[in-house]
Amino acid sequence: MIKTPVADISRAVRLALQEDLPHGDVTTAVLFPAPIPARASIVAQQSLVVAGLAAAIQVFRAIDPSLVLFMHHRDGDLAQAGDCLLQIEGDGRSILTAERVALNFLQHLSGIATLTSQYCHAIHGCPVSILDTRKTTPGLRALQKWAVLLGGGTNHRPSLSDGILIKDNHLALLRRTATPVKTACRKANAKAPRNMTVIVEVESLADVKQALTERVDIILLDNMTPAMVRRAVKLIKGHALVEVSGGITLSNVRAMAEAGPDRISIGALTHSAPAATMSLVLEPPRKIRKAK
Repeated sequence: MIKTPVADISRAVRLALQEDLPHGDVTTAVLFPAPIPARASIVAQQSLVVAGLAAAIQVFRAIDPSLVLFMHHRDGDLAQAGDCLLQIEGDGRSILTAERVALNFLQHLSGIATLTSQYCHAIHGCPVSILDTRKTTPGLRALQKWAVLLGGGTNHRPSLSDGILIKDNHLALLRRTATPVKTACRKANAKAPRNMTVIVEVESLADVKQALTERVDIILLDNMTPAMVRRAVKLIKGHALVEVSGGITLSNVRAMAEAGPDRISIGALTHSAPAATMSLVLEPPRKIRKAK
């Protein structure tokens, strides 16, 4: 069961509405001075993994608690082109005011979940996890990582406070030492809080050998070819988990997975996922229904 980040959604929705409605929806206000009953449907225009319905619903309810909402899918569901995800009935003015913010959440998060699902499908049968990274939109990390989970992926550390990850620029500050990878791992083991995971990023087999001289939980192979990953996996021989990252695409992720790592981390899941295509179709209803 994937937990919905309710508090994070509430905070994101509040900020999004403050941004979009600093002085109200002036267009709708001048065109429709009185309530106008309407019905709207949010319809998928592609095959997608649904993510962000909880956020879209919060948007509509924040704008107008009297709106009646009918869910036809849930977060994590697979939807096909033409499927109705959500129906909204009530004052058409409220629907218009909430439309863009609700769709922004749904399209963005469904795009992340859908892309994650495509990567997971591409490595089906391989004992490898697909992970996200911290390459997220400021303020939306919790929601984006939730979307990754809905797409079948796994979350990497949520913040800089949640694990030691020694990266290339940390090592750059240690280049005056003869063995920067070994030195960094030794420092981390000496000063890290108890039971905190230690990950070190390496770019060569020589770096792998340095990492293996110290205790390290995960060795992250950065920008290596599948052939290099195979050689590194043989060197590591189960002494640490193996993660690969850098330059991973849908066309090469299978080859990377078959090279033998335990994890593949992909920044594109959150920073480059295309928005899922969907639209809100609005029509005047014959009669407003009551919520079931």
